[in-house]
Amino acid sequence: MSGDGMLKGKTVLVTGGSRGIGRATVETLHREGAHVVLHYSSAAGDAQAVQENLGDPIRLVQGDLADPGAAARVWAAAEEWNGRVDVLVNNAGAWLESPLDDPLSWAEGWQRNLQLNLQAPADLCREAILHFQRQDGGIIVNVASRSSHRGDDAEHLAYGAAKGGLLALTKGIARGFGRDNVLAYAVAPGWVGTGIASHLTLDADRLSGLPLGEITPPQDVAEVIAFLASGRSRHTTGATVDITGADYVR
Repeated sequence: MSGDGMLKGKTVLVTGGSRGIGRATVETLHREGAHVVLHYSSAAGDAQAVQENLGDPIRLVQGDLADPGAAARVWAAAEEWNGRVDVLVNNAGAWLESPLDDPLSWAEGWQRNLQLNLQAPADLCREAILHFQRQDGGIIVNVASRSSHRGDDAEHLAYGAAKGGLLALTKGIARGFGRDNVLAYAVAPGWVGTGIASHLTLDADRLSGLPLGEITPPQDVAEVIAFLASGRSRHTTGATVDITGADYVR
């Protein structure tokens, strides 16, 4: 059972909650007393393992956010559990290529990136805002990337653009709906030890070039998300918290 913490009694939807940053976030929110809706796409076994390890109150919701209609279905399932959602954590995403040497791959890469990394989070934000306006407000935390600020590499232009759009979305929500007590924050991790970058290798030389000498553990990101989800710093709304171990500093 979850304990008494800064999120006691709050219902939180975490997308992409079966692995990496999402899993660490689910575990941290649960530790802080939240009722957690763990969304997953295809990793049913991983999601079930998290649920079995943590115990109640966890609810699993499946949905492929690459499907344009999935976001509304995921939100409806989350809301149905306790009749309300207090916090949305838009974590689901993927580092998808958009190579420019082939027009079909280019177009497909942009479509996939924009759908999964921007449109689906935007659709969930829309559902959340409408829901929060009917209750006493709520909180959105969007997981962006350092690519949101600096862009990504030549093979991932669409990813960087989508994550940059997610930051603009977050700021617009904070500015446009603050009077409804809707708070919106973003976090922008750098290299994190998760499956999204599992094919990348960091040798000793590259690690020594990082200010802390290590890639960021998912738990560091999860702790920041949990604090923002608590609403303890309302006037931070609209801000982006960089979590890069000073590897990228603005």
